[in-house]
Amino acid sequence: MRRKSLVITQGEYATGGDPEVSISTLLGSCVACCYWDPIARVGGMNHILLAARTRQAAHCDQAGVNAMELLINALLKKGALRGRLQAKLFGGAQMISGLSDIGATNCAFALDYLERENIPCISQSLGGDKARHLIFWPSTGSVKLKIQHGTFPPVKEAVETGNALELF
Repeated sequence: MRRKSLVITQGEYATGGDPEVSISTLLGSCVACCYWDPIARVGGMNHILLAARTRQAAHCDQAGVNAMELLINALLKKGALRGRLQAKLFGGAQMISGLSDIGATNCAFALDYLERENIPCISQSLGGDKARHLIFWPSTGSVKLKIQHGTFPPVKEAVETGNALELF
């Protein structure tokens, strides 16, 4: 059987449950959330460009909420249950020193959203100043993370293998 890789970019998401399918993306200041239901063995990943926008000096996180809910609803259609979902978060780097830290805003949104929705975040690699390449296997919840030349930020439940981290 031939392995298939789905590539997502800013504002997109993908889901799957086939063991031969992976989902990948590249992240800078963007944040990706990988959800997985360990019983249904389905999962998905989104790529959030800007979680928050301002509306007349007021904070508005509709873009981030929409990205999270679209992915969750797609997973529910594949048999996942919201109460069984586990999350892993990645990205949110400050790519250009001296400019506003959009990455930190994206990280804060994602962590806050999971807390509000009672979805456990079982692993994360957030912040720093390096781009990340992320590969997620939605049937197992496993992640392979490559961080562009530099040190690895703190990661829960990670095993370093050469230039990559494998998260289970």
